[in-house]
Amino acid sequence: MSVTIAVFTRDLRVRDNPVLTAAHREGSAVVPLFVLDEGILSGRCMAANRVRFLTAALAELDAELRAVGGRLILRRGHAATEIDRMVAHVNAASVHIASDVSGYSRRRESAVRERLSQRNCAVHTHTATITIADPATLVPATGRDHFAVFTPYFRRWVAADHRRLLGRPRNLAVPAVASSPLPTAGVLCAGPTSPRLRVGGETTGRTLLRDWLSGPIQDYDRDSDALAADATSRLSPYVHFGCLSPAEMLHRVDISTEGGYAFARQLAWRDFNHQLLAARPAAAWSNYRDRPIRWRDDPQAVDAWRDGRTGYPIVDAGMRQLRAEGWMPGRSRLITASFLTKSLRVHWRIGAEHFLRWLVDGDVANNQLNWQWVAGTGTDTRPNRTLNPLRQADRYDPEGEYVRRWLPELAHLPGPRVHRPWREQVDPADYPPPVLDVVGM
Repeated sequence: MSVTIAVFTRDLRVRDNPVLTAAHREGSAVVPLFVLDEGILSGRCMAANRVRFLTAALAELDAELRAVGGRLILRRGHAATEIDRMVAHVNAASVHIASDVSGYSRRRESAVRERLSQRNCAVHTHTATITIADPATLVPATGRDHFAVFTPYFRRWVAADHRRLLGRPRNLAVPAVASSPLPTAGVLCAGPTSPRLRVGGETTGRTLLRDWLSGPIQDYDRDSDALAADATSRLSPYVHFGCLSPAEMLHRVDISTEGGYAFARQLAWRDFNHQLLAARPAAAWSNYRDRPIRWRDDPQAVDAWRDGRTGYPIVDAGMRQLRAEGWMPGRSRLITASFLTKSLRVHWRIGAEHFLRWLVDGDVANNQLNWQWVAGTGTDTRPNRTLNPLRQADRYDPEGEYVRRWLPELAHLPGPRVHRPWREQVDPADYPPPVLDVVGM
């Protein structure tokens, strides 16, 4: 019997999964393996919200595998060591794993190859599993190794021939291998989680995707920035963990419609950031472009920003939603990030780290490079642009509904008056005055 190993990482699904499909085709038996990796569990990007989502996603992955005769095999330890042990235990002929762009994933792949080079076991990495396009495939005609501007990237991306979709295996044979039990999220990562956090996996994600495509996506181009409308897909956590295939999502979206086209641009923006990080891995924590920015050290202002107590309701509403749900709409991310980096002049790394602490979809490529885009050290062609929080509030929350939803202490202020509480004689004990003055106060 030929045994292969499908190593799940950020591709926690059975449908349209190149890793699982290739392992199933090659072997008469497959070990669907997930390693609770100590290198990640002890790393700086570890977060209780994502661990809670992960445990739910793994439970749904196991159920999906059992529906086709398989089951998920769990191990805990260092990835290369546990994969090597499994190879030796089942005498595996090959290991299949998705390629990824972070520095850690590259080191993990290198360590796996080094360990298995001492055994008669091949290692196959699969591109276009975590992203739609292979980050190394779409490159400029100039000879550069990556696109630094989104618009030309998007033109190439939308015209490219992407890989065909894959079904789920009809049946899986799994060797008689013991599995570690799935621990609770609190055991894996201590610390508070968001009280309104939504969790799930492939089963939940596919239901949400079906509902999204059945109607709401049609208005995405018009309503996605309307903060009170809550008109975004909320699918980003499922894409981050690979519970949904981004390639399948693109395939199912009608880009001839304005809503579908706008949504496809967001999928492309995710791929764009991944190809940036693939080419410039140091950009995870260092400036993509060095600019003479004089950052300020202001711990009190940072605390006010983190706690949603800056005195600017549109900023504070976003930061409180982040704490409560482990998620925020894209417009809120832009507003809060611009306020920290452009208004307060606090280094983008401080904001990026806080977002990674709470965001359930916290992704090194998207989080870090979007923060750099806002801060002016990334790929924005207008690096000095600043989002005035009051103008943003008037435009994207004109009646103040979003603010009142997240700032109950201001719920008595009607309409747009809620955006300028300093004009309404609000007691500073209930809501603080602004931490700084901006144009339009």
